[in-house]
Amino acid sequence: MTQQPYGLMAEFRTPEGLIQAVKAARLAGYTRIDAFSPFPLHEVAQQLGTKTTSIAWIALVAGLTGAAVQYGSQYWMNVIDYPINVGGRPLHSWPTFIPATLIVAILWAGLATLLGLLMILRLPRLHHPVFAVHSFERASQDRFFLCILSDDPLYDEAATRRFLETTAPEIVREVPGCG
Repeated sequence: MTQQPYGLMAEFRTPEGLIQAVKAARLAGYTRIDAFSPFPLHEVAQQLGTKTTSIAWIALVAGLTGAAVQYGSQYWMNVIDYPINVGGRPLHSWPTFIPATLIVAILWAGLATLLGLLMILRLPRLHHPVFAVHSFERASQDRFFLCILSDDPLYDEAATRRFLETTAPEIVREVPGCG
């Protein structure tokens, strides 16, 4: 049984070629596309429609949860579980609870951000399929690549290859699937 490819990748010599190819792919209806370039191309980012992530919300919820857990545990220990009257001070002295609450909130938010990032990006991923494409290492030097993924609803290997060849690339290569 043959393995389904990850997609098809077109290599371009200029950023303008990549920008035009991304625009053409969007106009043709392709939705699962990715672009690689040695420097940021704002036009490509706009065409790809990069979406915002939920990492900020994950950090907020985790930070608030950590703060609530820390404050609640301090309250429980000092007021309910083992109250000690020291010098007539109040048992629930909230200003003394704030530093530890803040530290724990930051800790929980940081850990949740790290774990959320790893899950959203599906890391650790030791190998990405595009690394198997010949000359892809030049994506960090002087070449520009457009990849149409095989899970795109319009993906048909022959038709997608013909489409990519109409965008005037240097070459169109198949990206082998992984796993």
